[in-house]
Amino acid sequence: MNSSLSIQLSSINPVSAVPKSGSTAPAARQKKSPVKWYLLGGILLLGGLSGAAYYKTKSAGPVTAVTFEKAVIKTLTQVVTATGKVQPEVEVKISTEAAGEITEMPLKEGAKVKKGDLLVRIKPDNYQSQVDQQEANLTAARATSVQSKAQLFKAQDEFKRAEDLHSKKLISDAEILNAKTSLEVGQANYENSLAQIRRTEGSLSQARDQLSKTIIFSPMDGTISAQNSEVGERVVGTGSFAGTEIMRVADLDHMELRVRVNENDIVNVKLGDRAVISIDAYPARKFSGAVSEISSSAQGSSASSQLAAMSDDVTNFLVKIRITDRDVQLRPGMSATTDIETKTVENVVVVPIQSVTVRAVGGLNTEELQKKLAKEAEKKSGSSLDAAAEKQEARRNRENLSKVVFVKNGDKVRMQNVEVGIADNTHLEVKSGIKDGDVVVSGSYAAISRTLKDEMRVKLEIVKKDDEKK
Repeated sequence: MNSSLSIQLSSINPVSAVPKSGSTAPAARQKKSPVKWYLLGGILLLGGLSGAAYYKTKSAGPVTAVTFEKAVIKTLTQVVTATGKVQPEVEVKISTEAAGEITEMPLKEGAKVKKGDLLVRIKPDNYQSQVDQQEANLTAARATSVQSKAQLFKAQDEFKRAEDLHSKKLISDAEILNAKTSLEVGQANYENSLAQIRRTEGSLSQARDQLSKTIIFSPMDGTISAQNSEVGERVVGTGSFAGTEIMRVADLDHMELRVRVNENDIVNVKLGDRAVISIDAYPARKFSGAVSEISSSAQGSSASSQLAAMSDDVTNFLVKIRITDRDVQLRPGMSATTDIETKTVENVVVVPIQSVTVRAVGGLNTEELQKKLAKEAEKKSGSSLDAAAEKQEARRNRENLSKVVFVKNGDKVRMQNVEVGIADNTHLEVKSGIKDGDVVVSGSYAAISRTLKDEMRVKLEIVKKDDEKK
């Protein structure tokens, strides 16, 4: 057997087939056998350690992947964001009180105008005829007045003569009474003629005024921002309501942004607050502005609008922001977004705004709290609560909610109650609960709002950059 074994070994490894002097193959196998046991023991030990580590990991609970960010000290500015349209501060609608055909419009949309420039001329034929008629009526009234005055003078003379004859007992009482009556009639006729003159003068003045309204002049310096009618069109107008809108004249050198601000944010907005405006037509530029007007009542204060607002549960207030940059020609109707800076605090501790969430008593998130309340409602289904009790219960539930952040503590997180202040678009002021340098969980939103608990194990989630994602 030894010779055959040597032949096999030599076929595999010729060098090993030559035994060293004073040694045999069985002796070699005896020296190598303890090494195998050492290797086997090491493998079993590693397996046992790995199993223990796995069991420890499983027993310690799940590990949630999160991202972290440090709390820092910075200056924070609270902003209210709103969208709206750019409009002129002053824009006049040009409508007519005279009805007729437009015969002349010397200026077109976009033209610059000065106060007193001719804008529109309406065919004046009907109004000119009314003026002529009233002038004729006035001439007739004045002639009638002259005649009434002459008759009055005649009646006065006759009455004086009758008085003289009556004093001498030459005429009867009836004759003196007749003379007196004639005098009073003459006086009344004369006064009536004077009144007729004044009435006709008033009609003539009204007719002339209507005639003058067939010519419309610019009421201000500005630009024709809109033109709704053309030469040859007929327009309608009366003195009791607004007539056809022909055009608009606006001061395009003084523009403002009109936005609607939600009722929850309007309480923070004040007159004079600085605003940073982004206009869609100029994406690479920021415009400066200041709050110039805040409406006292919500938009759409009529009964129907109030009912609509109640059904939609949305209440907005109109805010006007004067745009102070005037080196760019803005046009009415441009879309814009503004950030109104309502309050600024300096050197405060801030965290990412998504790091702050709410938890109920016991660390329950909102979903868990809703489930708990639903179960309690099922138990109370036999006795319904009145409206006041339901409101009180809802208020109590809101008061039980507290704002928290999750602070990194080794490989775990600690739930920490915090008191917050103002916020901008990215960060939130923390007045108490954490300090500068504390590492807080900043993502994901689902983990912060629903998953994380006090003393839960976490691991750092590697967030890919935008270029790596592509």
